[in-house]
Amino acid sequence: MPHTVSPIWKNLPKNFLSRLEACVNTAHNEASQPKDVLIFFRADDVGVPSENFSRLISLFYRYKIPLSLAVVPVWLTHQRWDHLKALTGNIFSLWCWHQHGWCHVNHSGRGKKYEFGQSRSSSQIKADLKNGMERLKKIMGENFYPIFTPPWNRCDYNTIKQLKNLRYKAISRNSGDKPGNPEGIAEYNVNVDLHTRKENDPETGWENLFEELGQALANGLCGIMIHHQRMNDHAFIFIESLFQAFANKSGIKTVHLKELSEAKAGG
Repeated sequence: MPHTVSPIWKNLPKNFLSRLEACVNTAHNEASQPKDVLIFFRADDVGVPSENFSRLISLFYRYKIPLSLAVVPVWLTHQRWDHLKALTGNIFSLWCWHQHGWCHVNHSGRGKKYEFGQSRSSSQIKADLKNGMERLKKIMGENFYPIFTPPWNRCDYNTIKQLKNLRYKAISRNSGDKPGNPEGIAEYNVNVDLHTRKENDPETGWENLFEELGQALANGLCGIMIHHQRMNDHAFIFIESLFQAFANKSGIKTVHLKELSEAKAGG
């Protein structure tokens, strides 16, 4: 089944580079914290090798930009892992391989999609979390890092409690999602959505995207969500342009989720 490409990526506006540069410059100058502005990229729905995934990894590898990879445990096999790992070269510090649900299946009968929501019992949720962690540890070994990204970026409070009990290091969802402020577990949320945008009008999408990016940079922690299955040539050009816009800015630092988690634990 083909994945939908958002209307925003049908064409790149002729002035997108100047708009991007202006957005980054303005936000950088208005950053609310005197220390570095931190940026992390999180690629969701990882586990199956594909041409787009290879292209994405190659781009991050070429620019030496850290990437957090949210892996669906059921999708990953030893053979697929060997293929994915071979793409990432020998710079292991660039990648944070972490857990993206269990099998990325919706268990809600109606309304918003949840794999880890109120329609499921505590024992079911705990089993899926634990099985997912154990499967990824078995296949990926030391490459796996215990951070959890719920499918569709949402889960219920019971899931967060189970994550704490199972000693996950952190959770990564959409900024502002509820339940908020997990107790006893760090939270590093995305606040810029590149590829699952809903705007039908491309120009509205561009305006909203630059507003998200500007606000996230100005807040000092910018999390950018990627869905490689939904990318086309224009989407790849934009990510490379982002890398180039960030490259010449002092005080902007790209990191992945493991770095954020370990920096908090150590500080």
